[in-house]
Amino acid sequence: MPKTKSRKKKPPKRVLALPELELAKTAVLNSLTSASGQRTYDHAISEFVAWYCSEPRLAFNRTVVLRYRIHLEQRHYAPATINLRLAADRRIAYEAADAGLLSPELAAGIRRVKGVRPVGVRLGHWLTADQRRRLLRHSDLMTVRECRDHAMLAVLIGCGLRRGELLALRLESLQQREEHWIFADLVGKDGHVRTVPVPTWVKATIDTWTTAAGITRRSLSCDQQDGPDLG
Repeated sequence: MPKTKSRKKKPPKRVLALPELELAKTAVLNSLTSASGQRTYDHAISEFVAWYCSEPRLAFNRTVVLRYRIHLEQRHYAPATINLRLAADRRIAYEAADAGLLSPELAAGIRRVKGVRPVGVRLGHWLTADQRRRLLRHSDLMTVRECRDHAMLAVLIGCGLRRGELLALRLESLQQREEHWIFADLVGKDGHVRTVPVPTWVKATIDTWTTAAGITRRSLSCDQQDGPDLG
């Protein structure tokens, strides 16, 4: 009987072209359940793909990812930003290896790339007290929508809420405890629950808007005129 020729298994690629990178990117995004996480990783991976395809290089390996880290450091990105970009690269390597697009040895090397150690704490960009006053004073409060926008700015500035927390607020969260107003049991990042004090002047701006809109039990980020979507 004639011998059947055994097919040799095609070795995984060492150089990933744009279609393979896009396939790995899709797999990474599909593995994330949070919408904000998907947006963050989508941006981080797109930035890496643009850099990776801008110059000829031999392979998608540990050396290339180290060069990308140096590139990010030279652009003076914060350590947290660099570490997030490197985490996205590791996820690409994992998904590419899992799909048979990349050698497991190369993927393991990429996943061993260490992040940047943060030194100190960045202060960030903060509004001064005068800037906050001018921002709140800029509103004319002639329409229901303007009253709503003024109340949203007051909550952001006076309570320090994140945008997602603001959009998820409901009037039921605004409660009075021991003669103080609070936003009770807010669910923030990573599911953390916290209670936020509400200054008297912030409560007054909310009352002005809810009275003008005739709202009793609805989201704090909507009104009867514009509907639940901020647009």
